[in-house]
Parts: sequence; structure tokens; C-alpha cells
Amino acid sequence: MKELLEKFENKRPEIVFEWKDSETEAEGWVVINSLRGGAAGGGTRMRPGLDKREVESLAKTMEVKFTVAGPPIGGAKSGINFDPKDPRKEGVLKRWYAAVTPLLKHYYGTGGDLNVDEIHEVIPMTEDCGVWHPQEGVFNGHFQPRDSQKIHRIGQLRNGVLKVIENPIYTPNVDRKYVVADMITGYGVAESVKHFYEVYGGELKGKRVIVQGWGNVGSAGAYYLAQEGAIIVGIIDRVGGLINENGFSFDEIKELFLNKDGNQLNHPNMLSFDDVNSKIWDLKAEVFIPCAASRLITNDQLERMIANGMEVISAGANVPFADPEIFFGAIAEKADNNLSVIPDFISNCGMARVFAYLMSNDLKTITDTGIFEDTSNIIKNAIVETHKLNSSKIGIAKTAFEKALKQLV
Repeated sequence: MKELLEKFENKRPEIVFEWKDSETEAEGWVVINSLRGGAAGGGTRMRPGLDKREVESLAKTMEVKFTVAGPPIGGAKSGINFDPKDPRKEGVLKRWYAAVTPLLKHYYGTGGDLNVDEIHEVIPMTEDCGVWHPQEGVFNGHFQPRDSQKIHRIGQLRNGVLKVIENPIYTPNVDRKYVVADMITGYGVAESVKHFYEVYGGELKGKRVIVQGWGNVGSAGAYYLAQEGAIIVGIIDRVGGLINENGFSFDEIKELFLNKDGNQLNHPNMLSFDDVNSKIWDLKAEVFIPCAASRLITNDQLERMIANGMEVISAGANVPFADPEIFFGAIAEKADNNLSVIPDFISNCGMARVFAYLMSNDLKTITDTGIFEDTSNIIKNAIVETHKLNSSKIGIAKTAFEKALKQLV
């Protein structure tokens, strides 16, 4: 696998678009790893300190993800080096999307990512630039539909991603009108853990869970895991965290979800970040879902989790380990050799899968059950296929990567 990985990592991206904002210090990149299948897809993120290397690595991650989620297209990513808390953010994003409109019309599809909201920013801003939908480039480059079919499927995609969840199984509160895009990635992370225990043996109910990040992915992942009977014992977010060695109840996790301050944990008794960070890695727990930024899990944190009985890491974040390598550095390899690691391109493929599901099919009706069950089934199938190649509870990520890379290299 190392040879395959090296070949894939070292292959130059087909397209690198670089942008310097005319009105602020913001700079950004679109990296299209390949135009496999005539198009490429990947979301738009923003954070201070982001660089081209990060965008390149995430574009390659997306290409691997599409081998699971579909459609069979190339991986891409957009990244903007700018502080999302800066009041000039809206103007920066509007100018960014105006600059990348030609790509979005012909062969590149994008969406929300870290600090960029799909519903309130990406969709309306790209529409203002004359793009029918942020995925229009994937339609034109890959599916090449007739005009009538394109109109129907773009409408289907728009309605599906923004569909208000009505089935109480899939939402913590029907009255809050959460939409599919709010919940589906976290749902997939939780389902990946559930399916892991179903396929490799064991039971999710009663397993103790540590959650990193309390944005859409982490909070939704925790909610669905708690719904399945898992016990959340620790939450660490950028603003602080909470620890309860006896576990939070399902109702308490639901309240923490509903009381989020934007994408941040919000609780009157929250521990400081330094305090929770010094304690959480030594909790007795079996499941860890890293759902914050990329490259955060250090070797020290990993070793402490292993020492305290950790069994499964399901990557809600892309490239969660603090390695310089794109995919499989020393920390990631140590995790895979000691624990069951469900890689990001399987566990967090929910949103990518929803796009594929809605773009690839002419659906008579769009239902919560249809969307969520499709994502669950895709993730389960990926875990089942990995298990056929490797029934051991270690080396899972390596096996899954090798299977994916054989389709790409």
C-alpha cells in the first residue's frame, strides 16, 4: 500500500487556481486533483493560517472519498486563508465565488466546509454569480444531462439538501426545522461506528464515547450515538469542554445539541479548554469521534487513549491525525496498528453521498428515510467490503485505503 500511497500523494494536481483578494489580505486556492469522470468536487473552507498544501491534501482526500460515496469523479477542495470571525468575511466570500464561477459552471462542484455554511453562504452567493447550483459543474462535466433532466435533478438536489427533516428519528427537534445538510455527516459518523460493531463483532450500546468538536458533525454524531445507547463521557471543543465519567444521558446530549452557540459548545459549567484538554485523553472510553479541524490528534493523545481502553476511532474530520503526510503518517499508522480506525472517506462521506444520491437518480419523492438510509447503507457496504479483505480489528484503515487507491492509481 505504501507504494500506491506514495504514487497517489506525489501525483501533481491537474488544476491549481490561486486567488488574492483585491480588498483584504485574504488569499485562496482551488485545487482539483483530477478531472476523473470529467469533473471534480469538494467543499469550501476558511480559516486563518490555511495554505495551499492543506487544500491539496484535502482534494486528494475527496478523490478517495468519491470511491465510496460516488459519483466516480475527481477530488477537489477550495480553501481561503482568512479569519471567519472578521466582519469582512461576507465580502471576501462573494468576491471569491465571483472569481471561481467559470470553474463552477463547467467542471467543479463545491459546498460548505469548515467555517463556510452551505445553506446561508455557498448556495445564495453562487446563485448571485449566475451558477444554477454549487454542483452545476459536476452535472455539466460528469453527468452531461439533457437540459430538462438537468433542471429536474438540480431542483431535486436543491430540495433534498435543504429538506427540513420531519421524521423525529432523524432530528433532535422537529420544530427547530433542521435540514438534511445540518445532520447527515454526523449521522454517517455515528452509523459507521454502529456498523463497525455489527460487522466486526460487539455492541455499540453502553460504549463510552469522547467527542472532539461540537459543530454540526460532532454534535450530530454524539446525538445519534447517544440515541443508539452509547454513553458520551467527554466533549472537547475549541472554547472548552465537559467531562462526566458516568456519562451524559441522552436527554442531556440532546439539550447540549439544541443549546449550541452557533457551532460551539455552550454550557454554564463548561471547563476551560486547557483544563479539559489535560484530562479528556485519560478517560476510560471505547469510541472516539474527532470532528473538529484537520491534523489535531497528537501522538501523546493517541497513546493516552490506547492506554485507557480505546477501541474505535471514527474520523468525522478529514485527515484527523497531526502528521505532515497527507494520508498515512506515523501517528495515523500507530492508531491503525493498535485500534480500529474507520477512515474519514468512509465515516464522514454523508454529505458527499447525499449529493451523489440526489444527482444520480430521478426520484419520485424525496424522503428523510430514503436519504438517511441510503447514506447508512453506503457506509455499511464500505465496512463490509473492507471486512471481506481484512477481518482483523486492526489495519482497517490501511485495507480500506488500499482498496480505494487501486481504483485511482
